[in-house]
Amino acid sequence: MYIVIVGAGDIGTPLIEMATHGGNEVVVVEKNASKAETAANEFDCLVINDDATSKEVLEDAGVDRADALISTTDHDATNIMVCLLGKELAVPDIVSVVHNPEHMGIFRRIGVNTMENPQRLIAEYLYRGVKRPSVVDFMRVGEEAEVFEIRVGQEAPIAGMTMQDATEEGLLAEDVLIVAVEREGEEKPITPRGGTKALPGDTLTVYSGRGATPEVTDVFGHYEDHADEPASIADTSEE
Repeated sequence: MYIVIVGAGDIGTPLIEMATHGGNEVVVVEKNASKAETAANEFDCLVINDDATSKEVLEDAGVDRADALISTTDHDATNIMVCLLGKELAVPDIVSVVHNPEHMGIFRRIGVNTMENPQRLIAEYLYRGVKRPSVVDFMRVGEEAEVFEIRVGQEAPIAGMTMQDATEEGLLAEDVLIVAVEREGEEKPITPRGGTKALPGDTLTVYSGRGATPEVTDVFGHYEDHADEPASIADTSEE
């Protein structure tokens, strides 16, 4: 793929690394001279030290023939302008970071795929690490739903039960679905069926329509704090 990445900062740099190591043809546009020089020295890609809000600069970067344009700057106004120019130049796939949740609607109206404020997502991840230590990893889906990984405890209500029995006994609610089972000794994750058992020590990938609430995680043997939690960090608006 031919990918144009705008910004070589904290977000752009690891993206450049992944894109170049993935064998893509990458062009980076970075306004800051020092960051541009660092990217040019570290990665096998063309780096343009200029302002990406200029149509001419993006044309120099080959945006008009790019497969994707990704804007990662710290300023939503810059990202919006880059995306608008990308649309004008008919880039097939345009993705942008969005720092202020209030601006999400603007990006959607433009028709851009978005990644909400990564700093806030990191903060939520760290908070979860303290509040829900049983959750190994998680990803938000929509407003409330989450996909998360969790280990089955020795004394978990679901331990030793089949998926069908756990559902019939009400341990797995209608909005909870176990989509994969990782088990010691198995080379690949198990795709669970009705007769698949959840054994102590298994790591389960779980979809929950209401998120990884204590009521959901209790089923897997992790009896954590049931106190009311503040609104999700990722769902609150910046001041």
